[in-house]
Amino acid sequence: MPRLIFLGAPGAGKGTQAKLIADFCKIPHVSTGDILRAAVANQTSLGLQAKSYMDKGDLVPDQLVVALIQERLNNSDAQKGWILDGFPRNVAQAEFLDSLLNEIDQPCDYVVNLEVPDEVLAHRMLERGRTDDTEEVIRNRLKVYREQTSPLIDFYLMRKKLTVVNGNQFMEGVAADLKKLI
Repeated sequence: MPRLIFLGAPGAGKGTQAKLIADFCKIPHVSTGDILRAAVANQTSLGLQAKSYMDKGDLVPDQLVVALIQERLNNSDAQKGWILDGFPRNVAQAEFLDSLLNEIDQPCDYVVNLEVPDEVLAHRMLERGRTDDTEEVIRNRLKVYREQTSPLIDFYLMRKKLTVVNGNQFMEGVAADLKKLI
């Protein structure tokens, strides 16, 4: 079963595609966004810490996210394969993840970058109607993504793990491209 990392700006469709492919392959979809939103909704200590960052459109600090990912990949259902969505977000996290995956003997098969133009991303995020998706927050999230997450593309390209998929097409087209990959 595949072990995939999905990259892409906010609104690129990572979550939607990860759910489709996870169901198709019968592997867990590990979404840091979903984990963090659940922690905020349940008002856990991690959720309360994360909320102050998320409300501004800033990234939640590495140490909070890293603990969640490590715990999740150690669960029995993740031993045969997984899709990571929203992690890693920066090169430091990618280096941590490489070490963790070597340690637990679960190498990543592909890093998929869903490419979508910024104007399409902004439109998509406004349409989803989340309370944290205001125009100001969206602009900041895209800026933060470009500054902190985009270097991951070079990181994985140099390791010959990166595959680019056109995320600016109908959902079914993106899913078909991903199924061909695996």
